[in-house]
Amino acid sequence: MRKISAWAAMIAVPTLVAGIHGMSWRHVPELSWTFGYALALLLLAGASFALWRAFRRSGWL
Repeated sequence: MRKISAWAAMIAVPTLVAGIHGMSWRHVPELSWTFGYALALLLLAGASFALWRAFRRSGWL
């Protein structure tokens, strides 16, 4: 059960970001900055890696 919960938490982060970026907004901050989406993807990968590492250290994975 711990492993399933850990993987669900790691999958929830990209799902949340994709849901927010998939909305049709008039003013998306990333559109005016050249590296906006690259930064968003980098933060997404970093958050997922941080969760993986934390769950790995705690013995859940």
